[in-house]
Amino acid sequence: MMALMTLLDRFRLDGKVAIVTGASRGIGAASAAALAEVGADVVIAARSKDTLAEVTAQIEGHGRRAVAVACDLDDLANMQTLIDAAVSELGGLDIVVNNVGGTMPQPFLDTPVSAIEEAFHFNVGTAYHLTQLATPVLLERGGGSVINISSTMGRLADRGYAAYGTAKGALSHLTRLLAADLAPKIRVNAIAPGAIVTDALGMVLNDELEQLMVQGTPMRRLGEVDDIALGVLYLASSASSYLTGKMLEIDGGISFPNLSLGIPDL
Repeated sequence: MMALMTLLDRFRLDGKVAIVTGASRGIGAASAAALAEVGADVVIAARSKDTLAEVTAQIEGHGRRAVAVACDLDDLANMQTLIDAAVSELGGLDIVVNNVGGTMPQPFLDTPVSAIEEAFHFNVGTAYHLTQLATPVLLERGGGSVINISSTMGRLADRGYAAYGTAKGALSHLTRLLAADLAPKIRVNAIAPGAIVTDALGMVLNDELEQLMVQGTPMRRLGEVDDIALGVLYLASSASSYLTGKMLEIDGGISFPNLSLGIPDL
């Protein structure tokens, strides 16, 4: 007699295959390891071969298979390599985590049009192209889940974020539009992280700034990469089967930016 599926079982991803971009560190690495912990095999992609090897070890430590693809994902021609790896080495594809992205903030008058174009390409174009390539393969397995990693700065406003915030705002709305295009078989959702302790934040973080950021966060702490990885697990699994086109805001409850660049008035 077949065992009944429990609610906890619906968070399992046994037999599923995922692609995670920007997976060599931070949110991407934590998400890849978390997907493996609940049963998925994972294609991981980033520039750094050495750090990908560390994530591969984590995935294999959970008894799952990992395929590491060291490449520059800013070059869209490399996206097909990820699809091919998922199909040829892992047997198919069920989950896509579009995590690669990022743009350094800077004052508006120091931000040329080319910076906007580059930010859009790296944060939106990469997600768009990989999702488009993945769609026929996802449909071969009956559907799947696409998860875009956006940002709170896609909805909040502060000085210096014109390029980054515009790109992430576009990614957030692309999520809604692709959800409409791909429903009902493929779900498309996004996560908007707040201030998460990663290498990128560590470049500017000191004790004084951290205290100010914590005080500006209702939950009175900065986010950890596992906070986002848990959101990825929910959106990847059948636990969220009635959810598409939505933004999961994992930001400690902020309603205004808690990391100001301190750019003065013009």
